[in-house]
Amino acid sequence: MYQPPQFNSKDRAQALEIIRAHPFASLITVDDAGLPFVTHLPLHLEERTEEQGTDDEPRLVLFGHCAKPNAHWKYLKERPQAVVTFLGPNAYLSPQIYPDLARVPSWNYVAVHCTVKATLIEEPEAKDRLLKKLIGDHEPAYKQQWMDLGTEFQHKMLAGIVGFELQVVDLQCKIKINQHRPESHAALHDMYAAGNDDERALAEWMVKLGLKVY
Repeated sequence: MYQPPQFNSKDRAQALEIIRAHPFASLITVDDAGLPFVTHLPLHLEERTEEQGTDDEPRLVLFGHCAKPNAHWKYLKERPQAVVTFLGPNAYLSPQIYPDLARVPSWNYVAVHCTVKATLIEEPEAKDRLLKKLIGDHEPAYKQQWMDLGTEFQHKMLAGIVGFELQVVDLQCKIKINQHRPESHAALHDMYAAGNDDERALAEWMVKLGLKVY
């Protein structure tokens, strides 16, 4: 993605925080016609501490699944390289925050893009483990109900999905909250702090970034 240096976060912990707080992702692959094919889906993030990437950090892996009628898994099988995007809080930026009038509106947001290499997960036992990862993320109490539904029902449901493991080979994190315009920080923080959920979350990010908001 377009990465002006003032918005390019090199802090891996910030990227992982965004992914975990906003796990509903866009998985983007090339279809048979050469066009982008997108599936919106929740993904589970794991850090494999026993494995290290080229940066000597634990390797990152994303897990998810799609319905079997969704051709996306076929595209992943044929062309394993894909892109995953996560969009965090985002909000309008009004020119009213500046002390002068020669300004224009913009939009603030935080986002993470991952280049991934996909491996399909098709065995029932492996798909069951994958589902339990997602259950653990979003409703741990449902795990017992899923187990109580019985093997026959579980296998019927598992047959309707294809899972995938997405190994992250490149990670980009963009945090765009007007960092390069310090004259706006106090007014912008006050405006966002009194706003909706996304705006309040951006106000919190301004504090995390150490911007002078008071």
